[in-house]
Amino acid sequence: MMSMPVRACFVTGTDTEVGKTLVSCALLQAWAQEGLVAAGLKPVAAGAQEQPDAQGLQAQWVNEDVELLRRASTLKLSSQQVSPYVLRAPVAPHLAARMEGVHLDVQVMVQAYQRLCGIAEAVVVEGVGGFCVPLNDQHDTSDLAEQLGLPVVMVVGLRLGCINHALLTAQAVAAKGLRLAAWVANTVDAHMPELQNNVQAIHERLQLLAPVGQQVVYAGCVPHLSEPVAKAAATYLNWSSVDWSVVARSAP
Repeated sequence: MMSMPVRACFVTGTDTEVGKTLVSCALLQAWAQEGLVAAGLKPVAAGAQEQPDAQGLQAQWVNEDVELLRRASTLKLSSQQVSPYVLRAPVAPHLAARMEGVHLDVQVMVQAYQRLCGIAEAVVVEGVGGFCVPLNDQHDTSDLAEQLGLPVVMVVGLRLGCINHALLTAQAVAAKGLRLAAWVANTVDAHMPELQNNVQAIHERLQLLAPVGQQVVYAGCVPHLSEPVAKAAATYLNWSSVDWSVVARSAP
């Protein structure tokens, strides 16, 4: 059995660019404020910029989301510890990997999580794109989430179509036998009409989808921020009612 930290979750989104990293970093900060040793993990990241190292000698490929998670962690982690796969092209990860001749191995990602479990009390695993993004010819991110078996936090990008995207994502999470522990509304479209009514509709329908005796906690709504930083987003989120319990699973 894989070792379990005090808290852990898998953060997914209804699409790409809906604020998964923003919410993941805000959650890391919240756990750190509780005194937990917290670490962020992004098993695969696509889209990187070439930057020189500290000595200005050897160039390295840096992904912005990975760097934000690394800085939000209370441990001093390397980029490799935060993300075992950093791909250059800002496209779907299986395509970026194919371009670079890289095989994205789900077991390598699981092992990266296990290593963080050995040094951290709380681990936030951030997915890539939506919940069912292909990783290779056999697996997608939902398979990774299934193997980890963690409670899921869903970030819903508030824009036209978000109700459908949220419910489809919740159904996909349930189909993998996972528990949707919480959801966050993130205001992607600052001018979205009927925003609060959309939030209410999503929340009510998520409760209907939840198994008997379980609830999907609404952790809050992040407004459209002029500067989307985790510290600002954290002030709009409340995680106190979330059940973070993890069902241990045997390693495949």
